[in-house]
Amino acid sequence: MRWTEKLSNNIKKGLRSWLQITPSSPYAIQINEVMDFELSAIRNRIWYRGDSNELEQMYQQNPDYADKTKFWASKSSPGMEMRKIHTGLPGLIVRTLNSIVVDDMNDFEFEEDTHKRLWEDIEEDNKFRKKFEKSLKEVLFIGDGAYKIAINTDVSQYPLLSWYPGEKVELVWQDGRLKEVVFKTLYTVGTQQYVLHEHYGYGYINNHLYRWEEEVPLTAIEATASIKDVAFDKTVILAVPLQIYENTKYEGRGGSIFDGKLDSFDAFDEAWSQWMDALRAGRAKTYIPDCLVPHDPETGEIIRPNPFDNRYFAADGDMREGQKNVVMTDHPAIPHESYLASYITALDLCLQGVISPSTLGIDVKKLDNAEAQREKEKATLYTRNAIIEALQETLPELVSSCINAYNILHSKAVEDVKVEIPFGEYANPSFESQVETVAKGKQGGIMSIEASVEELYGDSKDEDWKAEEVKRLKAEQGIAEIEEPGLNLEGVIIDEGKSSEPDLQNEPGGISGTVKNSQ
Repeated sequence: MRWTEKLSNNIKKGLRSWLQITPSSPYAIQINEVMDFELSAIRNRIWYRGDSNELEQMYQQNPDYADKTKFWASKSSPGMEMRKIHTGLPGLIVRTLNSIVVDDMNDFEFEEDTHKRLWEDIEEDNKFRKKFEKSLKEVLFIGDGAYKIAINTDVSQYPLLSWYPGEKVELVWQDGRLKEVVFKTLYTVGTQQYVLHEHYGYGYINNHLYRWEEEVPLTAIEATASIKDVAFDKTVILAVPLQIYENTKYEGRGGSIFDGKLDSFDAFDEAWSQWMDALRAGRAKTYIPDCLVPHDPETGEIIRPNPFDNRYFAADGDMREGQKNVVMTDHPAIPHESYLASYITALDLCLQGVISPSTLGIDVKKLDNAEAQREKEKATLYTRNAIIEALQETLPELVSSCINAYNILHSKAVEDVKVEIPFGEYANPSFESQVETVAKGKQGGIMSIEASVEELYGDSKDEDWKAEEVKRLKAEQGIAEIEEPGLNLEGVIIDEGKSSEPDLQNEPGGISGTVKNSQ
């Protein structure tokens, strides 16, 4: 029996289960990129322009396989043509975000008055506010761009500011820091196209002219014949890039607010176009028997109806016994609720994480109080804060570069320019609600008059006006400011080293007045 048990145990040990994990072999996933940054920027620009003809032409020429089934790339079957409508939502989003940022930008605050006066002259000479408005729009839908600061005394005594959008700019980074900015300018001479590459780096400006991929001398065309390379202080760069978000596909480039939203925009246009197509196909049709159709009394011919106010279809008269020839109107039922639900869902996907519907004037719910309206503006506030944060970091660099370019032109030393870019508040509570809140805090004894005035007016009034308002309020409330009393020390001699009190006796043994040796 023992050998049989031993045999069975050996069989069990051989059949025992073990967990064995075979490591996976490495596998590479290859993705073919169908667009570079420049082509992506051009696509975003076409969406911003909002021309339905341009959108259809672009998508039908797009080599991307996934785009072939999109709404703007699809072609209707013969006899089933459909009207394609673009809602213009992408352009509306960009213009709205641009307006709520530019309108709230206050005057720049400088530490040095000389810098302030010089910047005001440069700003006026370059019409900076108008250029800034255009540049911010292009940064929002393209992703980035750069300001070029040039000096041309034949045009102006101040530095010249030029804006280049992202598709005309290349950014060169080294060790996570900006090394140089390459500005591209296209020149067409006859049938030949030339591209000027201006390399703006720290302390230098180098120029290269290309005809297609071949570099040619700058003297090849008249427009660039007088351009020369320039060297100056190596701590200054006369180019300032501007971007708000980081691009997830192209390293070192800026991200557009359209990134990840183009499919939603396409679906939104399809939902609206389908709804309008259903309305067109669902027009009311009036059928009139042939015997009731009006005829010309002189010729007997059928009078053609007015297509605007009297449309009808002639039908054969019903000659059956007991039947009557009556006018019938056919009106198809259109499922408006279903189309509306699709429209709202597509709209929500387009606006999600970018801007609030109420910012665009979309009435999501009537009779909301101020607090509810402010809650709806949160998505807009998040986007606006991201834009302002980027501007407050970039615009001081631009101002500093302009002022130092002026110093370089006049052979002055490079300066450290300190400037702040203040912005006003957005979607803040109404003045009435602020007054009510401040009044409660003042009555509760937790706010001073100075704090109340600052909370009410903020940046809408300057410091001098607020100081005068504090004085007026204190005078009306009978609060007088009394100076602290002072001591008249005239004729008084103060000698901190001497005292009029008698000195204490220095008796080392016992206490005075006691008997020694009491034993």
